[in-house]
Amino acid sequence: MTAFDGLVAVVTGGSSGIGAAIVRRLRAGGARVAVFDVDPDAADAELALPVDVTDAASVEAATATVGKELGRLDVLVNNAGIGAQGTVADNPDEEWLRVLDLNVVGIARTTRAALPLLRRSPAAAIVNTCSIAATAGLPQRALYSASKGAVLALTQAMAADHVREGIRVNAVNPGTVDTPWVGRLLARADDPAAERAALEARQPHGRLVSADEVAEAVAYLASPQAASTTGTTIAVDGGMHSLRVRPA
Repeated sequence: MTAFDGLVAVVTGGSSGIGAAIVRRLRAGGARVAVFDVDPDAADAELALPVDVTDAASVEAATATVGKELGRLDVLVNNAGIGAQGTVADNPDEEWLRVLDLNVVGIARTTRAALPLLRRSPAAAIVNTCSIAATAGLPQRALYSASKGAVLALTQAMAADHVREGIRVNAVNPGTVDTPWVGRLLARADDPAAERAALEARQPHGRLVSADEVAEAVAYLASPQAASTTGTTIAVDGGMHSLRVRPA
């Protein structure tokens, strides 16, 4: 639990859900953490900064603050993202651009701003929050799946670009995680209990993934103990990406 002693991390979207769990885990391991979030008030970290990852000036100013206040940057967790529902025909162009701007270009903006600090770290690591939607065809998730497929490809390209600089880049692919966002989706369903049961049954281990389980995978990928792990993903999905079990 001391793998991050002396290290500084930035977690985007770190005020709630998966992001908040990642912040807790990194701090438990000894890291000092800065949260970048549009609503940072609930964040529990050394720094909590109001940041919109769709705005380059916002990202650059916050990254400069991290360098000034915490003195370094070793770990960047690109976790900020939004969901989207519907088939390929159900969202207008404006929504496609909004989701891709936040989920994909937001990673590029934050990473671009962080690279000068990461290049000075002896233990530089980037972890992107991807999704099972990048590797499995899910109904009513066309736009979201497209954005996460781009995150997966971007992760591998970034890993190739920066491995010789000593910067490792990996991703986690969560299944359906028990987060406030999923809770809001369930609340809007005609039968929330039945919808939750369907989501649980879709994952072979028969339940939703916990945010803490995703955070453990992020902590491994971000840790100096994973110094030879780059350009890969860890699925945290109860086996959904590869197992084909009989219905219970």
